[in-house]
Amino acid sequence: MSMSSGNSASIRKINLVRIAHVFYTHKSIDNARQFLGDFGLQELSRVGKKTYYRGYGAEPFVYCASEGSDDAFGGAAFVVESKEDLEFASKTIPNATDVHEMLEEPGSGFRVTFTDPVDGFPFHLVYGQKISDLKGVESSQQDFNYPTEKLRPANQFQRFKKGPAPVHKLGHFGMCVTDFAKTYDFYTSQFNFVPSDVVYDENGRAITTFLHLDRGSEPVDHHCFFFFQGPKSRVHHSSFETIDFDTQVLGHDWLREKGYENCWGVGRHIMGSQIFDYWFDPSRFILEHYVDGDLVDSSHVTNRSKASPDSLHIWGPDLPPTFLQ
Repeated sequence: MSMSSGNSASIRKINLVRIAHVFYTHKSIDNARQFLGDFGLQELSRVGKKTYYRGYGAEPFVYCASEGSDDAFGGAAFVVESKEDLEFASKTIPNATDVHEMLEEPGSGFRVTFTDPVDGFPFHLVYGQKISDLKGVESSQQDFNYPTEKLRPANQFQRFKKGPAPVHKLGHFGMCVTDFAKTYDFYTSQFNFVPSDVVYDENGRAITTFLHLDRGSEPVDHHCFFFFQGPKSRVHHSSFETIDFDTQVLGHDWLREKGYENCWGVGRHIMGSQIFDYWFDPSRFILEHYVDGDLVDSSHVTNRSKASPDSLHIWGPDLPPTFLQ
């Protein structure tokens, strides 16, 4: 397969700044709302059949749950660098909508939506959303005492409250795609996506990639979008950052005690280094809590590795056999 287009340098790319939010449709919206609250998302507003959720970060919303006749993934949205980028996307990406104003969504702004050219899933580009004022959202970070460095003074104790792990932001989403090469060429030629890691099979064929945004010397998350080759296109999971490891495990215990089904975790990834915890929501979509992910910048050299059961985590439960099916 071709991992880069020969004339890609001459193609004007649409500059993305960060991932913003995801859309899901649920047949049982009440069950979905209950889970999303227990997962640590904060309900912001309800507009018709849509419920919007925020984290404690600056994004006006990070998750939209819609009530519908089928459980479905409605795509992820990325913030573009300029209104000009949004207009350029509308004119040049196949099946893209016109630039339209977001009238119902928290933060307002403008949007272009297109369908993935290979598998047809929605993909959204947004610009001009108003940043959240963070009012009414609480978070905390705990100092930690290491063997040779004590960050907490005497008589300061670690005390925690049981409850959901508060979501800070949407970190990434992942897809199973039916033609890895075509998908890779489209996203890396049209946008400033760059591979942090590429995983290949026993025949040397690339089958998985973790993409970050090229923002020059600015540190960015190791990946905000990943995809892998599979027989049927589907969303794999959406991942949300929480505060720290204690908070993550408190959230794990909260979800377990509420009777939800754990998918995989808690464990530590290798590519991206995150401490992960994956859960099935009542619609069987997978959501992840993560902490302590890697950062990269433009000096990072793409890492290439062979796929194996041990390539995804360094500690934690064994990889479920169906995780990447």
